[in-house]
Order: sequence, then C-alpha cells, then structure tokens
Amino acid sequence: MTLFSLARKNIKRNLKSYGLYVGSTIFSILIYFTFVTLQYNEEINAVSDTSQQISSVLNASSFVLIVFVSIFIVYSNSFFMKKRKKEVGLYSLLGSRKRSIGWLLFFENIMIGLFSLVIGMGLGILLSQLFLSLLLQFMGLELDIGFIFSPEAIVNTTLVFLLIFLATSLQGYRIVYRFKLVELFSASRKGEELPKTNYYFTVLGILTLTGAYWLALQDITSEVWGFIGLGTPLVIIGLTILGTYLTFSSVFVAILRVLRKRHTLVWKALHLWTVSQLLYRIKANAKTLTIISILSATTITAGGVVFSLYYNIDQYVEENTPFSFMWEGETEEMDDADVTFQESIQSKTIIDDQDVAEFEYNVINHTTFTQLAEELDWENIPSPSEGRALLINPFFNERLETEADSITYHDHSYELSDTITESILNVDTTGANTLVFTDQDYRELEAEERKFQAVQVSDDRNQLPLSQSLSSETENFSSAPQDYQDTIESTGITLFVSTFLGLVFLMATGSIIFFKVLTEAEEDKDKYTILHHIGVPKKDRNKTIRHQVGIVFLVPLTVGLIHSVIALIAFSGLLQINLVRPVTMWMLCYIVIYTLYYWFSVQKFKQTVL
Repeated sequence: MTLFSLARKNIKRNLKSYGLYVGSTIFSILIYFTFVTLQYNEEINAVSDTSQQISSVLNASSFVLIVFVSIFIVYSNSFFMKKRKKEVGLYSLLGSRKRSIGWLLFFENIMIGLFSLVIGMGLGILLSQLFLSLLLQFMGLELDIGFIFSPEAIVNTTLVFLLIFLATSLQGYRIVYRFKLVELFSASRKGEELPKTNYYFTVLGILTLTGAYWLALQDITSEVWGFIGLGTPLVIIGLTILGTYLTFSSVFVAILRVLRKRHTLVWKALHLWTVSQLLYRIKANAKTLTIISILSATTITAGGVVFSLYYNIDQYVEENTPFSFMWEGETEEMDDADVTFQESIQSKTIIDDQDVAEFEYNVINHTTFTQLAEELDWENIPSPSEGRALLINPFFNERLETEADSITYHDHSYELSDTITESILNVDTTGANTLVFTDQDYRELEAEERKFQAVQVSDDRNQLPLSQSLSSETENFSSAPQDYQDTIESTGITLFVSTFLGLVFLMATGSIIFFKVLTEAEEDKDKYTILHHIGVPKKDRNKTIRHQVGIVFLVPLTVGLIHSVIALIAFSGLLQINLVRPVTMWMLCYIVIYTLYYWFSVQKFKQTVL
C-alpha cells in the first residue's frame, strides 16, 4: 500500500472528526476568494464612486482573513496531531521509518487542504453572483452584472492557501521527530499545563476586569482620559485581556470550588462529578477560552457598530442634509409635481472677531428660521431676542466642547441665548454653524448677503437623476439623495465585509471549542463506560454531558457578550447614536449560530462516549 493510498484511507476514516475543520476552512477560502474576486471586478470599480474605498477595504479584510485563517488552521492542526500521536506511535512500533510516517502526515494534510481549496473556490465561482448581488444590495446600487469569473482571483487564492497548507503540513511532518515513542503513546493522557490558582489572582482578576469596565465607561473628557491620554484604549484592552484570563484561570475556578463544598447541590445525581470535570477543564483551557472570549467580543463589537451605522443612515443624512437639495444662487426649473417645498433664503456671513482662527458663521433672520423649522416639523421653535442670537451647530458635543457665551462682530457683541444641535440648513452648502438673529438685528447687520435655495421633493431617495442635473447647473450644491447614496455605498461595503469576516471568526471559534470537546470526549470515554457499568442511568449521563459542554460554550460567550456590551455602551456615547436595537439583532444572530455549534458538539460527544 502506497503512502498516498494510506493517507486517503486515513482521511476517510477520520472524516467525521475533520468535518467541522474542513467546513470552516472551505468557508474561509470561499470568503477570501469572494473578496478577491470583487476586488478585481472592473464593472463595480467603474460604476461606484467609492471604488477606491472598496478596493482598500477588501484588501485590508483579505489580509486580516489570511492571518486569522492561518492561526486557526495551525491551531486546529495541532489538535488533530495530538489526537493521532498514539496512531503515529503504533506506526513506529510496527517498524515504519520516521521519514515515511512524516510524509504520510504531510500527504494527508496536503490532500485535505487541496480538497478544501477546490471546493472553496468552486463554491466561490458558483456563489459569486449571489455575493455580488448582496454587496450591491448593501450599497444601494442597481447593476446588471453577468456571470463573474476572475482568473486573477483563482491564482491569488491558490497561492495564498497553498502556502498556508504547506506550512501546516510541515508542522505534521516535524512532529514525528520531536517526540519519543513513549511520549507518543502517552500523549492522549497529557492535558494542557494547569495554571496556578490562588486567592491573590482571583481578587486581581476581579479588580482588573472591573477596572477595565470602569475605564471604558468613563467620559472621554474625564480626568482619567486626560491623565493617560491617547494610550487609554490600549490600557483598556490590556486590562480586559488580563482580567479575562485571570477570570478563567482563577475566578471561575474559585466559584467551582465553592460549589463543590455545597453538599446539598453536588450530592444530587452526577453534579459532583460534573463540577470536578468543569474545574479541571476551565483551568486547563483558560488560554483558549480567553482567546475565544476576546475574539467573540471583538467580532460582536465591530459588527454591532458597523451594523448600527448602516441602520442609522437615514438619521445621519437627515441630521446633516435636512432639505432634499440646497444650492447658492437663483432658482432652477424643476417639475412642480415633485417639489413639495421651495424657499429662497437670504443669508449673511460674519467672522467672530474673538476667534483667532476666524471662525465663520452663517446668519439668517428669525422669519426665515421659523419657516424652515416649520417645514422640518420642529417642535417648540425658540426665538432670539434683541441683541441676542441662537446658535445652530449640529456637531456640538457638550462633553468635548465648551458652549460659547457670545460672539463679536465689528465691535458689536451678541449673546448666545441657546445652542441647537439640529441642522436647519444643509451643512455641505452653508457650513455647520448658523446664527439666528431677530429680523431687526439682521437688517442692521453690515455683512455681505448671499442667496440660497432650499428645495424639498417627494421620494427624494429616488431623485438621483434630478440631483445630478442640478449639481451640473448650480454652485455650492448639496443633495440628500447623493449623500444617502454615498453613505450607503461606503457603509454597505464595510457591513458586507464585517458580516462575512464575523461569520468566519464565529465558525472558527465554534470549531475550536468543538475540537476541545471532541478531544475531551475521547479522554472521557472510559469514565462514561464505568458510569454505565455501575448503573448510572443514561438520562443522568446525557444531562452531565449537556452541562459540561454547555458551560464550555456558555462561559466564553457570556464573557464575550459582557465585554461587547460595555464596549458598545462606550461607542454609543462617543458616536451619539442609539445602538440598542441593531446591536441586539446582531447579538441574537451570533447567539443562534453559537447554539447550533453547542447542539452539534453535544451530539458528537454522546456518539463518542455513550
């Protein structure tokens, strides 16, 4: 029997064990191939104004995906090697040379890699049209693009993943020379080195994680941020990682030890045995659980923020471009059937004499302000008084800025009675800062006067042709339809990439936990056999399996969710948008997929030990 045929036979025999690994690898190749295909697609680059951004985002995402998939494949491969060390030892005992065994492992891994590569790229070619349609849907583009086939993407993907599989295959080849025969036979009984646990690390873990959360929830203008400076986010990340590791290696262990002392709890059914098993596994897998928790938190946070930005595009456009169109100059002819509001606005421009940087303000009178506010359905419209003004600044943030008391123009001071953080005019046309004077103060203001046109049309999201026509005929033009299209294009590509990267990360982390569970199931097979022989009911054995696997899945997911909730609360305050609904939807999707992995792991554990 040749090495190739033996490798093929071994793969068939271990196909169930390799299933999730192969599936996750195929999905990773599929996503990478899709990104590269879209990156090389000239039709998208020719149509979209954000083609350079699309290329940059896909480039960066492809690099991140390569790094992560490489780590995942190396990590997964180490689990399979550990599981098969006894098999390797048996080959050595039967007289096979180390070189032959090494080549056998090398060929097996290469064959699995080539199989995954062919299937991944094949699915990528078949599903490229679907992924492209999804991307165009996210970006709000309507294009009729035919079948996509990119030879450049095939070459790129093949070279990248062949290098990855070659590296992991060499890892399998080297393992034969790194261990003695006795070590190979005892490898299945070797657990990961147990981190030391004591009350000092338990308290330190609680304090470290609490400190990270407290610092993350501090306002950016707080004294703590002022003291640490730009390094504050790095401090938060460092404390979170350290606190998470100490939580798994010490805090949870301390909790489980307390539970073991509660006789009313542990002496029921197999609770004592379950708690003892969890105590060992939480300690032994502290590093892995920490990585999974941090990665889950990062995925949920990044995906939640991007999805929230996409979800709030309408709000963003309305805040910055309240009118469908605005330009400087005279009126333009338009179809009256589309126009629902049109107003010529007289405005004056002044520069605050107090500002060293010559801060510019756009000034309108109270009558114009009232007309525009009524059109925008404002409630409780304020009014300025003589010698005082209203300041409209949609970007004003009371946490970061100090509200001005007055402005001075030509030696005349105007007190600011109120600051409004909603746009009354399109920011891109008139600027962010607008002052509202009384009609009398406005008439007496000696400054250059300009005329603007504010137009509101029905169904403005579908008025891009009209927007493009007006843009070519006017000056200083701003458009809500164009802003919406530009924003949805840039945010859509980011959402598309973050969604699929998140799925890859989720599948990889779920697979890593599955490998851990499968390894532990092999080690516990004899223990469950003993439980069966001493008469423990199958119902109780199933229950302890669900509890053990459930804790291994639930603990990192819960910690990751808590991390992401804290991070998203901080981002919500920083971005000044409501993230609750979109983030909840994102988290629910994550939990559902994670639950599927849990169910699959429980079933596989039962098949192994029962």
